[in-house]
Amino acid sequence: MNDSAPPSDLLEAATAVQAHAYVPYSRFPVGAALRTPDGRVHVGANVENASYGLGRCAEQSAVQAMASAGDRTFVELVVVSDADPPASPCGACRQVLFEFGADADVWIANRDGAVRRTRVRDLLPDAFSLHAP
Repeated sequence: MNDSAPPSDLLEAATAVQAHAYVPYSRFPVGAALRTPDGRVHVGANVENASYGLGRCAEQSAVQAMASAGDRTFVELVVVSDADPPASPCGACRQVLFEFGADADVWIANRDGAVRRTRVRDLLPDAFSLHAP
């Protein structure tokens, strides 16, 4: 997929929630905003913990907020970090995203305006699913 501007409302939401990231250890704040098929927007920021394995990435936080609100799929996602080039979702996030939006469009952006567009399926081409075909 070619690079293109992310949806402005999702970019704004991801950038705003990035400011609420709890990152005392990595100092690497990330924000994510996703849209469900009916237009609802859910956001998440990364939340670290002194027990490192208990932290949550922004993408997972957004999916958890979506699922907690009763939604089960998303069609678009914007992830914002300060990294240059923009930071791609980690492997664990890719599998979580695949569970809820394998064909969703993803924009990976940074606050300097760099952006890359892809799809969840392309981020994790050999993902697995336990759902019956």
